[in-house]
Amino acid sequence: MCGFTGYLDPRGLAYDHSAAVKAMADQIRHRGPDDEEYCVELPDGGPAYAVGFRRLSIIDLEGGRQPMTNEDGNLVLTFNGEIYNYRPLRDELIAAGHAFTTQSDSECLLHGYEEWGTAMFDKLRGMFAFAIYDKTTHELFGARDFFGIKPFYYALMDGVFLFGSEIKALLEHPAFEKVLNERALESYLSFQYSPGPETFFENTFKLTPGHWFRWRPGMDRPETGRYWSPEFRPAEGPSLQYWVDAIERVMDDSVEAHKIADVEVGSFLSSGVDSSYIACSAHVDKTFTVGFDNGPHYNETDYARELSALIPVKNYPKMISADEFWEAFPKVQWHMDEPLADASAVALYFVSQEAAKQLKVVLSGEGADEIFGGYTIYREPGDANWYNKVPFPIRHVVGRLAGKLPAKRGLNFLVRRGQRLQERFIGNAYIFSAAERRALLQRPAGAPDPAAVVRPWYEEVKDQDAVTQMQYVDLNAWMVGDILLKSDKMSMAHSLELRPPFLDKEVMALAGRIPARHRLAGGTTKYPLRLAAARRMPEKWSTKKKLGFPVPIRLWLKEERWVGVIREAFRSEAAAAFFHTEVLEKLLADHLSDKADNSRKLWTVYTFLVWYGVFFS
Repeated sequence: MCGFTGYLDPRGLAYDHSAAVKAMADQIRHRGPDDEEYCVELPDGGPAYAVGFRRLSIIDLEGGRQPMTNEDGNLVLTFNGEIYNYRPLRDELIAAGHAFTTQSDSECLLHGYEEWGTAMFDKLRGMFAFAIYDKTTHELFGARDFFGIKPFYYALMDGVFLFGSEIKALLEHPAFEKVLNERALESYLSFQYSPGPETFFENTFKLTPGHWFRWRPGMDRPETGRYWSPEFRPAEGPSLQYWVDAIERVMDDSVEAHKIADVEVGSFLSSGVDSSYIACSAHVDKTFTVGFDNGPHYNETDYARELSALIPVKNYPKMISADEFWEAFPKVQWHMDEPLADASAVALYFVSQEAAKQLKVVLSGEGADEIFGGYTIYREPGDANWYNKVPFPIRHVVGRLAGKLPAKRGLNFLVRRGQRLQERFIGNAYIFSAAERRALLQRPAGAPDPAAVVRPWYEEVKDQDAVTQMQYVDLNAWMVGDILLKSDKMSMAHSLELRPPFLDKEVMALAGRIPARHRLAGGTTKYPLRLAAARRMPEKWSTKKKLGFPVPIRLWLKEERWVGVIREAFRSEAAAAFFHTEVLEKLLADHLSDKADNSRKLWTVYTFLVWYGVFFS
């Protein structure tokens, strides 16, 4: 829908506030090219408050401008996202005596906060990040949506509270001190993204999904509170057929809610069941797909074109060349704000670019794997159960010995089963171990062990089965730090709003009740969802293994042209400043000689170096 940025500065008139907030908002003009608006409050004896808003007009195209105020003008709202149930909420608030001046969903947040305070989150259905400033108390209140679909960043610099949809906007403020957070680098090397609330910039943070915050001048840090978290409470009684019927009902409802707009809505479409189910259920007119001409594993356009013809809708495919990919990569990292070594982000960048030529809103399949149990790794706890009967101390010794041997098929199984689940699974990516990253870094910064980062989430579901524990960790770490980061930043890079109908409170409430034995039945993953999808599409799509816009990084890192790009980066001054370059050279040499597949490790380091060059060189 938009982007916003602003600050609350107790110091008053030390600089030109109008110029400062406009410079900040200009950095995120891609989030809202349709309109811009500003609010600057400079009360006598009070703090300066400034906020800038960039609008992508989707609901109430003529009205709905922000910043928006309440009836007496004391509350100022800036909001990014969509409230899908705003119409019944609007009726309820009007009945309670509130006066609306627009037809927008934004105004429901403003009056909802007046009427219900933090209890309003129980009523909301949607994706959002927003800030509300109270001119009378000088308090700033805000929140981030249930799953973290929309971003919210904040920083406290020299007593000034800065906030916004993207970090690059905060960098423009005179008080912002740009310092690399090397603890984030250390954690990133394990996760391939920045986990938790810290960012790659010192004293700059992400608001945690499902949380609100309050800040007023004089506070050392914002007060935060948790208003929602995903719950898994499996119900063993209902049959498999019950769950399939229930999924069909709740997904139809969610898809319909996510189509609310005053503009045309389309859909992304890969070859997998998730986006295919959305496209088949949404009755949109356009679908969008990307692929690479490096063999069928990296090209989903044929599947997408065939399914689109069956629905039928018009499909718009885009083939990405290697040159296009590598040329766009620095731009992708600029939009990302923090380094993300998930190469599929670049595919998402290009498919968003194609969709934005046609429309402003797309539906997508993010979240299905995390809430319905779709990743293949979730089958691991139940595989080869006979080995689990071996006492763990013996498995642990065998695993440590296997880890010292040259990589061979089957050894990884012994290594992983020689570790507790909480040690071996930190999410869908585990790039460098704690020991490996210490050996690689010039200055290990004392970041917590990867297992320590995810331990609080394991603790919250310690009474659940292993599969549910893995899903819960992914919902709170991998999905937020990787999946939703790239979906927001890559779509908004092209002024395109991405809506994921699977990430809905009602869908989560249902999915959290499905027992693991049903989720992983039928020799596959997210089995009930696949059965529901089979009612809308042929088996070719409902049973297909997930690819998700795959990128041929492994192939390219065997080609001399692209290896040369990596090698040059590894021999740069920046690489020498952060890494033991002899370790990097060995990783590359071992990869090229087929001693190990180090493609993900090489890409993770290269991604950081590209990002660092964009933001710090």
